[in-house]
Amino acid sequence: MLFVSTRGQVGKVSSAHAIKEGLAGDGGLFVPQSFPSLSLEQILSLNTLSYEQCAATILNYFLTDYSPAELAECATAAYSPLKFGKNPAPLCKVGDRTDVLELWHGPTLAFKDIALQILPHLMTKAQNKTGTDTKIVILAATSGDTGKAALEGFADVPGTEIIVFYPEDGVSPVQKLQMVTQQGGNTKVFGIHGNFDDAQRGVKEIFGDTGLAAELKDFGWEFSSANSINWGRLVPQITYYFKSYADAVANGRIEPGEKVIFAVPTGNFGDILAGYYAKKMGLPVKRFICASNSNNVLTDFINTGVYNKLRELNKTVSPSMDILVSSNLERLLFDLTDNNSAQVAEWMTQLNTAGQYKVTSDVAERVRDLFFAAWVDEMETKETIGRVYNDFEYVVDPHTAVAWRAAQKYRLLSSDDSYIIVLSTASPYKFCQTVLEGLGKAEGLDESQPFEAARRLTEETGLPIPHQITEMEHKPVLHNEVIGAGEMVANIKKTLEIPVENS
Repeated sequence: MLFVSTRGQVGKVSSAHAIKEGLAGDGGLFVPQSFPSLSLEQILSLNTLSYEQCAATILNYFLTDYSPAELAECATAAYSPLKFGKNPAPLCKVGDRTDVLELWHGPTLAFKDIALQILPHLMTKAQNKTGTDTKIVILAATSGDTGKAALEGFADVPGTEIIVFYPEDGVSPVQKLQMVTQQGGNTKVFGIHGNFDDAQRGVKEIFGDTGLAAELKDFGWEFSSANSINWGRLVPQITYYFKSYADAVANGRIEPGEKVIFAVPTGNFGDILAGYYAKKMGLPVKRFICASNSNNVLTDFINTGVYNKLRELNKTVSPSMDILVSSNLERLLFDLTDNNSAQVAEWMTQLNTAGQYKVTSDVAERVRDLFFAAWVDEMETKETIGRVYNDFEYVVDPHTAVAWRAAQKYRLLSSDDSYIIVLSTASPYKFCQTVLEGLGKAEGLDESQPFEAARRLTEETGLPIPHQITEMEHKPVLHNEVIGAGEMVANIKKTLEIPVENS
């Protein structure tokens, strides 16, 4: 299978090339030329497979220049019980017609682990397949979870350097500690003065700087991405949509072929897009619930057809969704315009120059048919954490709470009693203070006491503290540099030991 750019200005490439490059040379995102189709029988048979076998099966459809044995090797290494326990993505019954898909049982307690534990294996094989002898610099902008998951995945992987940029005041205390205590001889972390969009824009500009790319190549380096703009980050996420559906049928929660709804906390649009691709491949999905916090640019877009980033970015208790430019939406638009790369490129130019664009009426209608959009404010988020615990004795983090509440809004407005799977994207222990506030148990604590908050959360709920949290309490801070967004290139060169005279 070959891959093309959403902006149509580069030639077709192999999957290994798409993964190694990360971002297309024209600024677009790589997408497969076509999508496979799975029968209901094939989908249901996934229940008989382990998670790693299921992942290898799905990857085989897209990464055709990797052998089945290579993909099985990658999946087995990525999803070992030592990293994820007995099941990387358990489906938990929490309501009569609602289940929660827990995606946070990996090394960094966030759903990003499911993609970022396998990406390094895919990346190193891509280097061999493309015949390159350069080393790869992985750049990642993070709103909280991607950074740590990328660092954990690529730490000490030969032939790579991983550099992460995070908004200094835009992540939770636990998210920040996870990054700044990261070990590994090839890891580097920078806080930036600004927000996630500043970090993401900086990384995209660096990828588009051909002069810088040529300069780095002279020193034996080339860039790639660990963000979901990289197809190798996105495609592993398709797996858990299929696996959760097969599990729901096996558990007697739905009938074979019954259409379901997925409620997804959404920021950069990668996770929910993976679900859309699963539907495109034949998964019986009725609709997707796109759940946002008060940075509700996606809610407005889905409801109006206008994407407008000209607004203030709000700092919220669900920081991984504090995003105004949702990069993966470009892939959806490419698909819904029947691969009209010229139209997509025009919209992206309008977004960059005017801060907004409006899609055609037929595309807007197709978007609304596929997605229900709702946003949830801070008070609702905390109230939902408390309500879910009181009703079901189940603890959710603020991002999962946003998706749960958006699902409730859908039910209220539609009177639709369809089975809903809510994607739970992070452990409650990454956001203890907010969770305790939702439970009404935060008295005397504040954000500066994450470990005290963790101990109180386990006392109040009985939910065990993950070892990743307890071990972090005594780790030294190894990365304490905070820079301006305009200093990213200089610090990349410094990290790679490129001489000053070449700056």
